[in-house]
Amino acid sequence: MSYYVYITTNPAKTVLYIGITNNLSNRMTQHYTQRGSTQTFAGRYFCYNLVHVEEYQDINAAIAREKELKGWTRAKKDVLIAIDNPERLFIQT
Repeated sequence: MSYYVYITTNPAKTVLYIGITNNLSNRMTQHYTQRGSTQTFAGRYFCYNLVHVEEYQDINAAIAREKELKGWTRAKKDVLIAIDNPERLFIQT
């Protein structure tokens, strides 16, 4: 099974959300349908545009990476996104 650590952003690209899932396509659909919902961070800030994804085979490695990324500064996250996605284009799932 594959696990994905991902970063989404809002349409204005001002907010980042980091998450983990084993079904990236389904999770992105959930983020989109929950946009505007005050019940979740991603919903409240309209974070449904995928800008970075990493795939792992080991759930523990994926969880560790998610925690690592969440501890990074915004500037460091922006550099990570820019390495593979310099235009910060939205990734289609």
